[in-house]
Order: sequence, then structure tokens, then C-alpha cells
Amino acid sequence: MKTILPFLLLFVPSIFFGQQVDFIEYDLENGLHVILHKENNAPVIVTSVLYHVGSKDEQEDRTGFAHFFEHLLFEGTKNIERGKWSTIVSANGGRNNAYTTDDFTYYYEVFPSNNLELGLWLESERMLHPVINKIGVDTQNEVVKEEKRLRYDNSPYGNWMKSVRENLFVNHPYKRMPIGKMEHLDAATLEEFIAFNKKYYSPNNAVLVIAGDLDIEKTKKMVFDYFSSIPKGKKVARNYPKEIPISSALEAEAFDQNIQIPALFTAYRIPDQTTRESKILDMISTYLSDGKSSKLYRKLVDEQKMSLQVAAFNFSLEEYGMYVILTLPQGETSLASLRDEIDEEVEKIQTNLISQKDYEKLLNKFESSFVSSNASVEGIANSLAEYYTFYGDTNLINSEIDVYRSITREEIRDVAKKYLNANQRLTLNYLPESKK
Repeated sequence: MKTILPFLLLFVPSIFFGQQVDFIEYDLENGLHVILHKENNAPVIVTSVLYHVGSKDEQEDRTGFAHFFEHLLFEGTKNIERGKWSTIVSANGGRNNAYTTDDFTYYYEVFPSNNLELGLWLESERMLHPVINKIGVDTQNEVVKEEKRLRYDNSPYGNWMKSVRENLFVNHPYKRMPIGKMEHLDAATLEEFIAFNKKYYSPNNAVLVIAGDLDIEKTKKMVFDYFSSIPKGKKVARNYPKEIPISSALEAEAFDQNIQIPALFTAYRIPDQTTRESKILDMISTYLSDGKSSKLYRKLVDEQKMSLQVAAFNFSLEEYGMYVILTLPQGETSLASLRDEIDEEVEKIQTNLISQKDYEKLLNKFESSFVSSNASVEGIANSLAEYYTFYGDTNLINSEIDVYRSITREEIRDVAKKYLNANQRLTLNYLPESKK
């Protein structure tokens, strides 16, 4: 077992494309993992905390808790008056935000670097002294309901992902959306919210990342002062239900009152984000639909005028992934004919090696994307947190591009042949309500 010392330091320098991403990481005795990245190009500092809790960690009859807490933990703390969090941030020249996924919740503040201590105090208050009471719960309940109405219920194509998940997963909690069900939030007691906070929002289930114009030794001292006294929580046990592999084609329909043009979604259940195969599927999606020169866009939109829009993407997660190809028909084009045309392009990848020219173009795109993702201290902070939490290798911020560079054309063919088959997928016809 790893021995955790108050300041067990690991210094990792690396250089890619002439850019050096250096970081220091260590653990406090309460289990909080800390990552510091010094970048003095601008007087800006990012303070962020990633909590390893997302919608997959919720009870079957209490969905939406993780997303709800994204809002609730801005309500106030023992030392921050209710509703004053954002006021404090903006009054000190900063901005803040948060977001929730199936696997984690991420909070961050961006300040002028002379306000680093304020950022640390805010996040330590969120972790140690949150006020969870009926007023805050009732207030945020209405906020979340309005968000659901705006983003999902009343938005064109707003529920396509919900329909895909419900049909692609049977047992695993990825079958539900992070927004959850409003009736579950309505039924929850205050004690249940308090228990959820105690279970997941503890230092040993979090990683603190500070990136930007900082002094390493002074920052270490402030981190110790603000976070070392926060009590360690119980270790979170995770044992999610497994899925049986899909061996015969799934067909489904969904209806949307907010659309007039139908849509086709084909979805495949694929390995988790840490696997090499997931990286290869990233490359396949880029090959198929990234940009107007991509295979599907050029064929369906430009040349044959069959589609208004087409996209392929790998939605990679901690336990599984979803590989989705979507398209909207133009004119009287049927969804079935679009699926046939898409299948034809996928079969080409499964049968033949992509050209050397296309392969080199892919590598160039991934190298450009890799550099862009770490072009700001905000992007670097987020990447550091996720690489540590889900890969156990923070230095992937520097080395992950080498994985993509090592992928061969043969692997692209073989992975497409292994995972993108008609008998392993869901076909979802997403239709206007009038077609019901």
C-alpha cells in the first residue's frame, strides 16, 4: 500500500512541441491529491477541484444528485453568506464555474494571481463548511428544473442522448442522464442530501489543481493551511453492474415535439476511455466526420446532397464508452438510405487500410488538438485533474500524444472491424412527434 506523507513531492518536467508543462504533485495526510503547475506568462491563477463523483454514483431512485450538488455547493458556507459566492468572485476580478459528468464534478475559479489565497479559501470552504439546508435545496431544485426544461425538454433534439442511453445500456448507470429525474429530487429528504455530501465531497475523493502565476513554496504553505485540517472521509466503494455484450442489432424509435426534421443515430457500446482501442476510435471518428473534407461530410453533404449534417464521435467514459454516428436527412431522403451510405464508408475502413495521406492528416489534427487543449492554464488545470483521476498518470498531459502517434493504419482497420458492426449497434430513429 502506498504510504502518504504530508508532502510527498514528485516533480515531472516534460517538453512537447517546444512547450514545457511542468508540475508538482503530492498528497496531504487526509488523502487530498494536490497538483501545482507554474506558468508565469500572465498574472492569472486557476484554482480547481475535481470530485470523483458523477451521475453513475447515484442510487437508482435518487438520480440527478451529482448535478444537483454542482448547483447546491454554490449556495453558501458557514463563512460565506448565502447567494454571495459569485459576488465575492466577481468583486475580486475573477470568474467561476462548474460542470458535472457521469464520472466527476469539476469546480474552478480564475483570478488575478494576487488572489490565489481567496480561491483556496473558497474551495476549502466548499469542502469543509457547506451549508445544506431546506432553503438552498428548494431554491436549487427550481433552478435545476428550469435547466432541464430549457436544455432538454424544450430544446430541438434535446433528448436524443437520453434515448440512446436508455436503449444502449441495460444494467450500468450510464443508461441515465446526469440531469436525472425531477421526481427523484422532489422525493429526496434533507438528510439524504447531507449524506451524499458527506460520502463524496471529501478530500480523499478529490484532486486540487492550482495552475498559473504562482510561487511553489508559498502555494504549498497556503494549501496546507487551508486544506490539511479537513477530515478524511470513508473510502468510496465502486462496483457498478456490468453489461452483456451486444450481439444482435437493436432498433428503437423516439419522438420529439420540438423538431420537424427526423434524425438517425447509430450507437455502439465500446471500451472505456483509458484503453488504446478508445484512442483508436477517436481517430476513426475524426477520419469520418471532422471537417468538410472528412469522408462522411464530403459524401453525404457535399456530393450526394443526402444529408444536412453528419457527425461521428467517441463519447468516452470511465467504465464504458459510446460511439455515435448521427445524421439529418435532406429533402425526402430516408433514414434507412442514410444508414446504408454510412455503413458503406465504415466497411471501407474495416476492409482496407486508410491512405497514407489520410493517416498523416489524422496525426496532424491530433497534434494540433493536443497543443490547443493545453494552450491555456484553464485547459491545463482540467487536463491535469482528469489524467490523475482516471488514468493514474498525470504526466499523460505531456505523453498522451505519443499514444496517438503510435497507432497504426492496421490498428484502425482492426478496431473498426471489432467494434463497428451492424449486429453490435443500436439504430435509433429520432422522429417528430407528428410521426408517432
